[in-house]
Amino acid sequence: MIRVVIADDHPVVRAGVRALLEGEADIEVVGEASTPDAAVALAAELSPELVLMDLQFGDRAAGAEATRRVRALAAPPYVLVLTNYDTDGDILGAVEAGASGYLLKDAPPHELLAGVRAAAAGQSALAPAIAGRLLARLREPRVSLSAREIEVLRLVARGASNADVAARLHITDATVKSHLAHVFSKLGVSSRTAAVSAARALGVLR
Repeated sequence: MIRVVIADDHPVVRAGVRALLEGEADIEVVGEASTPDAAVALAAELSPELVLMDLQFGDRAAGAEATRRVRALAAPPYVLVLTNYDTDGDILGAVEAGASGYLLKDAPPHELLAGVRAAAAGQSALAPAIAGRLLARLREPRVSLSAREIEVLRLVARGASNADVAARLHITDATVKSHLAHVFSKLGVSSRTAAVSAARALGVLR
């Protein structure tokens, strides 16, 4: 039996996914979480085989960090991302955080069920479009920002100061400046505004 926790801040989405999964004899939904913290707590308490994780909770893109925390548990379940977001930054952040798969919410039911079974067995479960994006990213020489650099730049794009970014990510101001210097160098820009614009043009940021 594949025991699943659903983590999504939309009750309608959770209800729909639960209805689909519970129609299968080999899948049981053991918990639902509407916040990243609740998802991590349920994963620790219930020890499911799989957590279905959205990336966006309210105005916080906190799913990747929650994925990292779930995968750091003593007996970590696998994580399958189920989201509406498909930028390179989102995909890279989730995969680097330890997600076994990445599906979009408009995936057909059979694709979602196959992804749940594959991810719960420790196999990769990527939507065809996502797999194609990752392969293209690997094959083509292009700008490559680390997950942390993308995280810093995402906060900058929302208007956060260096001090705000440092506080949010629990790092020092100097570390934020270092990350931004690397970002500027990789993108060939000299300002925060230009970095955000370049990252959006490349599909790294939404």
